[in-house]
Amino acid sequence: MTTDRVLQVSKISKRFPGVVALDGVALDVAAGEVLAVVGENGAGKSTLMKILAGVYRPDAGEIQVDGHTVALHAPSDATRLGIGVIHQELEVVDTLDVAANICLGRERLWGGPLQLLDRRRMDAEAAAALARLGVAIAPRTLVGDLSTAERQLVTIARALAMQARILILDEPTSSLGLDDTNRLLQVIRDLRTQGVAVIYISHRLAEVEAIADRVVVLRDGRNAGVLGHGAIARDVVVRMMVDREVRPGGTRRSAPADPSAATSDACFVIDALRTQRYPYVPVSLSLRRGEILGVAGLIGSGRTELAEAICGVTPPRAGSVRLDGEVLRFASPRAAIDRGIYLVPEDRRHAGLMDVATIRENITLPALRQHARGGIIRRRAEADSARRAATGLRVKAPSIEVPVAQLSGGNQQKVVLARWLSLSPRVVIFDEPTRGIDVGARAEIYDVMRGLAAAGAAILMVSSDIEEILDVSDRVAVMHDGRVTGILDREACTAERVMQLAVA
Repeated sequence: MTTDRVLQVSKISKRFPGVVALDGVALDVAAGEVLAVVGENGAGKSTLMKILAGVYRPDAGEIQVDGHTVALHAPSDATRLGIGVIHQELEVVDTLDVAANICLGRERLWGGPLQLLDRRRMDAEAAAALARLGVAIAPRTLVGDLSTAERQLVTIARALAMQARILILDEPTSSLGLDDTNRLLQVIRDLRTQGVAVIYISHRLAEVEAIADRVVVLRDGRNAGVLGHGAIARDVVVRMMVDREVRPGGTRRSAPADPSAATSDACFVIDALRTQRYPYVPVSLSLRRGEILGVAGLIGSGRTELAEAICGVTPPRAGSVRLDGEVLRFASPRAAIDRGIYLVPEDRRHAGLMDVATIRENITLPALRQHARGGIIRRRAEADSARRAATGLRVKAPSIEVPVAQLSGGNQQKVVLARWLSLSPRVVIFDEPTRGIDVGARAEIYDVMRGLAAAGAAILMVSSDIEEILDVSDRVAVMHDGRVTGILDREACTAERVMQLAVA
């Protein structure tokens, strides 16, 4: 690692109506250094990165690149200075091939006024960028046919092709399994040896310990401290982030609150269900009241497809679901909701929330009939219900009339949970419940899950986070290529055993 500071940020402040997002924040990063930036949702990480990307302009402060003060009025300014940003939500075009994505906006042309694509030059440029990452993907491969991890690497290759010297990665492994995560971390190590300065934003503190040369901790829009490589430890980072002791999974209950729940017959049975992705592989699982069943597996193992088939998001090819002995076949999510079976989806922005709608509207959406009389919604009753639900989950917002798009990821997830908690759930399926969410908010969401189980609900939790699986689950079902390869009781569940079954 060198000591040449390629980027320095001093006394950066940014305010939005009713919110101080950043208050005098400072950081710097050197060529050939990995700087991790961590903090709770709402700490200011995303706002700071959007300033560095040229999306927002700071209200105060200074940004220097190579020792010179710069003004970033637009993303093009950041690109020109060699700052590349890889966002959590991948920005690729599935219908274009890899080379076209890497050269997007900078297409190589020939033929004068005809403006024809020079595919040979574009393929060569894409191949060079991918080779720099050690990735064997053909430039003409359709991006829609790639895995999530490969698409992530395509976005990094695009930044490198644009001569990025400062690479900002925002939650790059939030949708990756263990193998793909390790592969991406190795790519980052390789970039470090090539002199690229990397700013790495992540809530996965094990990755931060593994990859970071230094850690900058933000809390409530301010600097909370800096740790050098030798001082980076999970407990220390967590204390700096939240200014209090927080265990990753909160306080684990030793047994279901209802002693009979551990031995009672299954209340929710998935019988030989075949999904659209794996039409020839039947899946059978059962859950008891008061139980949290974790579903582990690598990306592409069929976990999300199973969750969506159960809830009627995508119709199953065969099989059935039984709830309290009654056979159910859901033609739509509405039918599942009417039976008290709710899905908290992996992609909360696109599948779980209406961005342009308010907190109130998002919470009360599936229960509007309960707040209506004669077909007319009683707004006061609706608002009171939404306010109670939001307050109960400690959603941080000035008002329930704030659009959910303005909330942090953790608070958006709480809004999704508040919606279902108000409807007396019988079965709740959580798909990646804490993806992209900070340690403090994770503990609160785990408490909600355990509270639901204690009240007698059956919980099915799909997760790529092995620590989450081990901390929260009463039992763990492991999937591989659409089938269940094993079910582990809590006493037999270890990270090694889960991974053995995940690659079986």
